[in-house]
Amino acid sequence: MNIRIDTPESLGQAMRSARKQLNLTQPQLALAAGVGVRFIVDLEAGKPTLRLENILRVLHALGGELQVGGLPISGEGA
Repeated sequence: MNIRIDTPESLGQAMRSARKQLNLTQPQLALAAGVGVRFIVDLEAGKPTLRLENILRVLHALGGELQVGGLPISGEGA
């Protein structure tokens, strides 16, 4: 299922929803992703200044992936 994420808040809501569907607590997810509990709290709250590297760790721990669409495509290697 694809979810449109266009704000830090919508990313946080999606992450919280996925965590709850997997019956994980914030500390359990933090441990699985290798980040601190505070990071999970901030992510789910929609804090806009979080490190992308750590967001991707959490996303992967939840079994998700990042896909980018709608960007113009030019020749290879551009």
